Amino acid sequence: MATQTTTQRQAAAKKAAATRKRTAASRSAGATKRSARQTGASARGTARAAKGTSRNATRTAAHGAGAAGARVEAAGRQAQRALNIQIGAALEARDAVVDSVRTITDRAKRTRSLKRLERRGERAFRRSRRDVEKAVVDVRRDAERAVSRVPTPAPSR
Repeated sequence: MATQTTTQRQAAAKKAAATRKRTAASRSAGATKRSARQTGASARGTARAAKGTSRNATRTAAHGAGAAGARVEAAGRQAQRALNIQIGAALEARDAVVDSVRTITDRAKRTRSLKRLERRGERAFRRSRRDVEKAVVDVRRDAERAVSRVPTPAPSR
């Protein structure tokens, strides 16, 4: 191989150094671009996640507010129910009084009402009488069974 002069050797070294610098710069630029792409994608993903988190937080807050509103509404309904029950009971009492007054003041209604009460009393009396008669029969039967079980004494001599 031919011998190089100092100037040629220095020129070749500078050329090689320049190639290494270019290659390193190119490699660094590529790495920087990749890093920038990844950072951008990561930022978009983070923004998307933040948006979803925000949406979920808003939804959760709305549900909480809705639940609180539902509890207040339920308490209001319970209070309304209690009031309606009292009004209904008062109206029932008024209707009963009005009906009783009509029955007392109208002769035909009064007669029908008294006959109905008489029949009801008669039915209750008959039912009670049957129950008493049945109890008496049961007691008599039990007594007869008890007597039949008692041994008769042998005649004494």
